[in-house]
Amino acid sequence: MKTSASHRQAFQEGVKAGLPIGAGYFAVAFSLGVLAGSIGLTPLQGFLSSLLVHASAGEYAELTLIAAGASVLEVIAVSFIASCRYLLMSCAFTVRLSPRLGMRHRLLIANCVTDEIFAVTIARPGYVEPYFPYAALLVAAPMWAAGTALGIFAGNIMPARLVSALSVALYGMFLAVIVPPAKKDRVVLGVIAVSFAASLAFTFLPYISTLSGGTRTIILTVVISAIVSVLFPHHEEDQPEESDPDTAQPAAGDQSGKEASHVQ
Repeated sequence: MKTSASHRQAFQEGVKAGLPIGAGYFAVAFSLGVLAGSIGLTPLQGFLSSLLVHASAGEYAELTLIAAGASVLEVIAVSFIASCRYLLMSCAFTVRLSPRLGMRHRLLIANCVTDEIFAVTIARPGYVEPYFPYAALLVAAPMWAAGTALGIFAGNIMPARLVSALSVALYGMFLAVIVPPAKKDRVVLGVIAVSFAASLAFTFLPYISTLSGGTRTIILTVVISAIVSVLFPHHEEDQPEESDPDTAQPAAGDQSGKEASHVQ
């Protein structure tokens, strides 16, 4: 019963976290829908595209290439490059997953990695509870897809300035994610400030400014995180005992529980 209650609580918290994320997604997807409609996609096609592709930059690249008549392999290759930052996020997730977590959960969590869901999930203490990102994506993804479909349907009716203004909502949500931890930890505050300054500098530096935004983000993430990890190493706190059978450490002498955990 305790396990079910733990799952239920994590799921409910994920739903609460996913609602504002979904609202931001819906607004941004509206402008994506305008682009999708301009190249001839129907609302149903746009809905399915956004439901299956959780990366805004990747989907923008996908639609741009479709408009240019690119081949399927070209679309896949460019979408992969535009979304390489998720490889870094997945690496960060691995150190926050319980060693006892089953493969099925690991594969499902990998499908929940978006910028915003990663941010709110990784900010939680302790091991990542799988049902939290599941719920957040379950709420946010349909709103992203619905925004795209509605943007295709009504994008040509709304003024372009209004569609552009709606996209600002997502940046406000990012601020809501990073401000609370920055208030509590000066190291986090310093890293955020350095990241902002370095990102601005990268847009003007010779050669680097010619790289795509996704590539610049990857470079900055690797360099800054490596420097911070060396200067300010993080010592993992003792994790509380887990009640999830997929993640829990079996009690000493409980051989049956140990064998069950290895089946995952």
